Amino acid sequence: MPSAATSHSEGPPQAQGALGLAGSLRQLIDSLNHEQRRHQELLASLGFALRSCTNINRFLELVTLVAARLVQAEEGVLLVFHADGRLWRDHLQATPSPGAASVVRQLAALADAELQIQPGDQLATSHLDQHLQRLWGAGRLEATSVVARGHCHARLYVFSAREGFSWSEVHRRHLQLVADLTAVALENELLVQELRRHERLDRQLSIGAEIQAQLLPDDCPLIEGVELAARCRPAFQVGGDYYDFIPTKPQLQGPRRQRGRWALVIGDVMGKGVPASLLMTMLRGMLRAGVLSGHAPNRILRDLNEIAQEDLDHSHRFLSLFYSDYHPRSRLLRYANAAHNPPLLWRRQQGVLQRLDAPGLLIGLQRQVAYGMAQTVLEPGDVLLYYTDGVSEAVGFSGERFEEQRLERALAEVCRKATGAQEILDQLFARLDRFVGDDRQLEDDASMVVLKVREQLRLPQLPPPKRVSS
Repeated sequence: MPSAATSHSEGPPQAQGALGLAGSLRQLIDSLNHEQRRHQELLASLGFALRSCTNINRFLELVTLVAARLVQAEEGVLLVFHADGRLWRDHLQATPSPGAASVVRQLAALADAELQIQPGDQLATSHLDQHLQRLWGAGRLEATSVVARGHCHARLYVFSAREGFSWSEVHRRHLQLVADLTAVALENELLVQELRRHERLDRQLSIGAEIQAQLLPDDCPLIEGVELAARCRPAFQVGGDYYDFIPTKPQLQGPRRQRGRWALVIGDVMGKGVPASLLMTMLRGMLRAGVLSGHAPNRILRDLNEIAQEDLDHSHRFLSLFYSDYHPRSRLLRYANAAHNPPLLWRRQQGVLQRLDAPGLLIGLQRQVAYGMAQTVLEPGDVLLYYTDGVSEAVGFSGERFEEQRLERALAEVCRKATGAQEILDQLFARLDRFVGDDRQLEDDASMVVLKVREQLRLPQLPPPKRVSS
């Protein structure tokens, strides 16, 4: 006969069944909680890697491993694509398993045409999925696209050959969450690469701007009887505008150089930025060599056009150039024009404006061009303004252009009030800035050069001496 203690411990059958069910429920709950904590830890580890990892490949190595463990699959593969849809072989990732490694090796050996995929191309995606299913063989394959801003960056796969492997909605959501985190990582990597590219370009532009600034005269030279002021304001860090002051006899020094003939030049390469700047740098050297020949302005433009024809033809660009030379003793200005904006001459004594122009085509437009030449004598108080089309074609906040007529009126008003070349230049740029708007950028390079002939000092006439009668 069983003891009382034994009978009490066993209890009735209904109670034993209830205790067993409760224990099973506790075990199930504990198992679910454990699995949930494991999922949270896996996702947290991937999130931490996304925040802290600076090497994209290190992060992508975790993606396939975390994805496979979240859905309890044995293997995973991540295929990353270039922007044009080609497979990015450097970023192929797989779980550390023989099957996944074999799949990756076979994929890397395929031609681009067999793997190319475009965003939204369901047919290509389906073809790619079928191809991986064949490579893996029998088993369950699940996949999702890694998409950011409408662009398919990658395709994430998990595979299991285990019997009884089931695919649930929870698994689908977990895999998609991993794919979304991966999309953020790949998008960040592209942004970092783009930022680095811009930084390299900015460094190159800074170097180009520094070189161009060195090519433009730092200071205007001293030329007997005139004042000079000049400024170039590029639309970008570097531009295609160019002006120069070149002595025709550089061997002269001191006062002899100041009294010698000087070439005054302004030009503009069609286009903006680095290409225009490089061409202008090349043409500057050619022009300076031509000035040493001592030829007349029209001959210098003709020779420059012949020499630069091939280089400009290859670049599909042209150059407008106004070339003049000035002799301080005679105040004679000779000039030729290769389709540049004609400089404006303010005649102080008459109070009128004149345009200095001569016939001629753009440099580089065609071979064997004949350029005309004209000349004029500058009088004391006269003001000559050289400028590029970035000034006359500057766009204001209303959409209206500055235009040459407005520039002419501004020059006439300023010349009546201003006293020196630098003051005239400053006031002209101030008017241009007010027209464009202080917070708006010029659309094209704007350059101006002001030459003012100094006023002659007039001594008061003394009355004739009185005769002393004897």
